Amino acid sequence: MTPIDKVLKKKDTTINPIWIMRQAGRYLPEFREIRKINPDFIKLCLNEKLASEITLQPLKRFKLDAAIIFSDILILPYGLNQEVKFKKDFGPLLSDLNLDEISKLNENDFVKKVLPVYKAINLVSSNKLVENKNTIGFVGAPWTLLVYMLNKQSPKKKLKNNFFVDNVYINKILYVLEKFLKIHIKNQIKNGANTIQIFDSWAGLLENKYIANYVYEPTFNLVEFVKNLKVPVICFPRGIKDYKTYCKTIKPDGICIDYEVDPLLIRKEIQIPIQGGMDPKVLLTDKETLKKEATKYLDIFKDHPYIFNLGHGVLPQTDPIMMEYLVNLVKDY
Repeated sequence: MTPIDKVLKKKDTTINPIWIMRQAGRYLPEFREIRKINPDFIKLCLNEKLASEITLQPLKRFKLDAAIIFSDILILPYGLNQEVKFKKDFGPLLSDLNLDEISKLNENDFVKKVLPVYKAINLVSSNKLVENKNTIGFVGAPWTLLVYMLNKQSPKKKLKNNFFVDNVYINKILYVLEKFLKIHIKNQIKNGANTIQIFDSWAGLLENKYIANYVYEPTFNLVEFVKNLKVPVICFPRGIKDYKTYCKTIKPDGICIDYEVDPLLIRKEIQIPIQGGMDPKVLLTDKETLKKEATKYLDIFKDHPYIFNLGHGVLPQTDPIMMEYLVNLVKDY
């Protein structure tokens, strides 16, 4: 059993496995070399050979306990024929959403369009570098994907005032999203993903009155689906205020916390395994500060099943030397 499985399935508190969100990618010089000659981000995610190579790059450098597939949550709308582009220093740009078109799409068309993602997972999971480690597949939560697909770009902390004006329309999109997210999850697992993480990057945008409809219910359906496939599932509802109710309602195997929550409160209120928490900006400081902050989380969760991670993805300006220092620090704790 892998260290991460021991924590998620056996609630082991004697170990602290570590993997890092966005560990494969932008801060590594070897990734930048590949990116220089592959400027189209979506095309790069759909190049199984390069995507698997990028996924394995951090495992060649650091003693991490998991590989997370180099992909993007917006591969889902791309697979539904909504155009997705990434503009430098801006982020994603999506074309208009055609509900009629996405409603008519069948499973085969979708799978064919995103097939390289599954092939890349297959290449990673069968590589010697991931022996006794987890291969993590992932999806965006229905709510976060809905935000991108309707907003057509990152909402940057605020929803449009008329976002909920057509509830019937929104529910139809969520219905389609759930169907294809399950297909996407199933194919990742079929090709070797033995853990799934659900990223709800914009959960924090919602007022309380909307959370049950747009976060709890659709995410719970996905979590149940993953559990039925006998694979552990971790949820990351970034920015959500009430982690306790979220965990009670959705019942994931593990919960990833962001850096704006109080870890002491989380330890007190939540029984399930916990992952993450540390602010990625700490990696931009010095070794002394990094040691202090990382040890704080390790101390707080020392009697609780805990996977070390950050409270969001690695920042592009992170020095790989600091990352190596962090991984070794956690391993030696």
